[in-house]
Amino acid sequence: MRRLFFAAMPAILHLKAKPNSKANQLLVAPDGSVTVRLKAPAQDGKANACLLAYLAGLFGVRKSSITLLTGHTAPFKKVSLDTVDEASLQQVLARYQQLAT
Repeated sequence: MRRLFFAAMPAILHLKAKPNSKANQLLVAPDGSVTVRLKAPAQDGKANACLLAYLAGLFGVRKSSITLLTGHTAPFKKVSLDTVDEASLQQVLARYQQLAT
């Protein structure tokens, strides 16, 4: 018997990026809003590259599976995590929300 497996839709993460921070850090507020502090400056795409690399490390995926959809020149960004399902996304965010409180 053959089984069909359907890939889940990629998880979409809405966040606010804050460049020029002392360290890379993910913060989840009690209301669920996500802020990512980045060491890289906001010039020549350095902060965006740092954001994608940092998120790849947090979720344990390749950088190529993460795409910046909107917010290339703005602090509010929309990121697609192609190989991360919604349950995994919520699990990681919950872990960082617990640390933030």
